[in-house]
Amino acid sequence: MYAVVRTGGKQYRVTENQVLTVEKIAGEPGTLVSLDDVLLIGAEGKAATIDGAKLGKAAVFAEVLDQGRADKVIIFKKKRRQNYRRKNGHRQEQTVVRVIGISESGDAPKFTPSVKKEAKAAPAKTETKAAPKKAAAPKKAAAPKKAAAPKKKAATPKKAAAPKKKAAAKKAPAKKAASKSKTKKS
Repeated sequence: MYAVVRTGGKQYRVTENQVLTVEKIAGEPGTLVSLDDVLLIGAEGKAATIDGAKLGKAAVFAEVLDQGRADKVIIFKKKRRQNYRRKNGHRQEQTVVRVIGISESGDAPKFTPSVKKEAKAAPAKTETKAAPKKAAAPKKAAAPKKAAAPKKKAATPKKAAAPKKKAAAKKAPAKKAASKSKTKKS
């Protein structure tokens, strides 16, 4: 048996025990959720039911396996020659579900969660792991340490800083006198 359901603005063809990633659905991992917007129900070898009156009660039941976020999508806007650039990122929230059952009458199937709630189980484990501490052996008295004399550095005389010479302004080379031409005037 299969069904077509709409959730998060998208349509999905689902079968029992199918694992599916959909837009965010409220619910903790291990809870049962109902997808009530059923568009079509069909079975192998039978005609599909698309009658709105019959599908009004139909529901697809799924177990929430995980809540997470999709990969980052980069949004980059640019208008050339206008010095306009905007860069944003977005991660869509999503839910991983396993389809438990498809019901034409809307009756929920028997459900036992397959996902263990680790958040509540983890603190209990840390409390049970704490073992009683062994009694520590008495510490021996440490021998008194000799006080180390502070080392003094020998005072080194600082050299007097040499007076800085002022940078002499460079003079432009003297212009040469215009040479007289050796040609004779006639």
